[in-house]
Amino acid sequence: MGSDSPSLASGTSRVSSALAARAARSSLTHCAHCAHRVRRAHRAHRAGLGVALVAALALALLARPAAAQQCRVVELHLTPTAGLQIVAWLEDAQGAYVATTYVTHAVGMYGIGNRPGIVEFNSGPRWPYGRRETTFPVWAHRHGQSFPAVVFQNSSDTTERDLSHPFGESSLESHFCRPLKSNEPGWDTGTCASTVYTDKGSLSETRTSRYPPRSDVARLNNDHVSVAKFRQVNPFDTISRATPAGGVPATLRWTMPQNLPAGNYVMWVEVSKEFDHNSSYTDAMRPPPAVAYGDYGEPYRGQPSVLYRVPLSIGQTQTAAQTDSYFGYGDPDGLDGLISPPDATISTTVAGSGAARLALVPEGGGYRVRVVARPEMDSVAPGTPAAASVTSVANGSLTFTFEAPGEDGATGRVTEYEIRIRAGEPINESNFESSMPVSVSVEPDEPGQQQTVTLSGLLPETHYYVAVRAYDDCRNASPLLLVDAETTGRQAGEVDACFVATAAYGTKLANEVEMLRHFRDAMLSRTVLGQLAVTAYYTFGPTVAGVVGESELLRTTARTALEPVVRRVGGLSQ
Repeated sequence: MGSDSPSLASGTSRVSSALAARAARSSLTHCAHCAHRVRRAHRAHRAGLGVALVAALALALLARPAAAQQCRVVELHLTPTAGLQIVAWLEDAQGAYVATTYVTHAVGMYGIGNRPGIVEFNSGPRWPYGRRETTFPVWAHRHGQSFPAVVFQNSSDTTERDLSHPFGESSLESHFCRPLKSNEPGWDTGTCASTVYTDKGSLSETRTSRYPPRSDVARLNNDHVSVAKFRQVNPFDTISRATPAGGVPATLRWTMPQNLPAGNYVMWVEVSKEFDHNSSYTDAMRPPPAVAYGDYGEPYRGQPSVLYRVPLSIGQTQTAAQTDSYFGYGDPDGLDGLISPPDATISTTVAGSGAARLALVPEGGGYRVRVVARPEMDSVAPGTPAAASVTSVANGSLTFTFEAPGEDGATGRVTEYEIRIRAGEPINESNFESSMPVSVSVEPDEPGQQQTVTLSGLLPETHYYVAVRAYDDCRNASPLLLVDAETTGRQAGEVDACFVATAAYGTKLANEVEMLRHFRDAMLSRTVLGQLAVTAYYTFGPTVAGVVGESELLRTTARTALEPVVRRVGGLSQ
């Protein structure tokens, strides 16, 4: 939990301090020969209203950054189970924090630890609100940094406990979904059924957080002015990565800075998981809060984060160390950074639960976390990803393929890809780092093999430019591969929603929308004419709602038009 600060001046000072600290830390998060990667918001620029597909491909053979002759690399080898959040950081032998080497996107990019709403809110697939301060409490207290807390724009003790917020303070959401009930279809698929608008919040002038805000958003008209600072004060987005797939061996790499002294260190890995209940941490111990729409989502606070500790030596030769057991666990409520020793409250024999969130790998005597520190000689940058082809385009997604390049020109497997996207403007070397990063994870294949990328959550009828860059272990970068395509128009069809009402009021949780949905389900569907009306609404609702939702004038008009209907329905429902 963050502490309070007494004034606006101190809040401004925290932002400035965070910016200065970010610059000072850059040498600890990148190889010295690699360009500083700063994630800035992409410019959303709508294309014409035509629905025809336009796809063009361009291969950009641009000047390569200078390749590093030698670097030192730390590799974490582990096999995660499904649904985990993971952070890893390095400390010296005296316990002083050195650097965060890896953090999953949910915390490092999407800011679930520092977003509007109370920590007690239930959770669900891509849940939009509620500070998840229990995710990495030990890491949050060890890294020594503080950020302005993100609160709702109309923040108060009451509104921070509310899942529904004014549409005039909400903007189009590119990642999170609306709150769901566990019996809704989207719960199992983890997909958003329709366009979603959320309150991105604002940076508090008095409250602080030990977690960074989200860094994936560009400020839109309804957003608070401080949203533009979210990315600037987040120092962890540059080392944030997608969550590794469950059940698949993963290697998490970090390129050490050139000035990191040789010596003894400790690698910490903290792992958390929602809904990980057992007999010691039941859902009844931390039940849903007594708030409106409290029946949405499920209680998520089960067993706390667990920690793995691996001492290692870093020098000019390869070293390795591992552990097969957890070191302890964090505070169940995220209140402090203390580590409790292992005890019987944490599950140890249930796969994917408690101390077994990381699978036991039998190799080398058995490990859950294995750390390898080694020097890497690499003076050749990766080749360029090639032979790109757009294979599928829809109104909210596009899929393309390309041939994997070599790690050293045409040979060897690259370490990873970085993919960024921009709407309405081509990407080149000068604006690549300011273009929006995407969180899709593409496992590099052997040179010449086909790689497939699917981007979802896109706007319809919009021209997108995508750039792919390959990296090797020393963070040497390939030239850019460029792809561009235009998404198709909106498709009419059945989707679960009161579409126009939702667009008009901005959230399906609005009281007016709930009332209209109840009227639709309970009364209209019982009559022939009512069923015809519902069918017509479901057929045309999504397209109309898409247009309404993107225009404040049309939203106002729609709310005005719906007002007498809401009053009438309210009278019939009493």
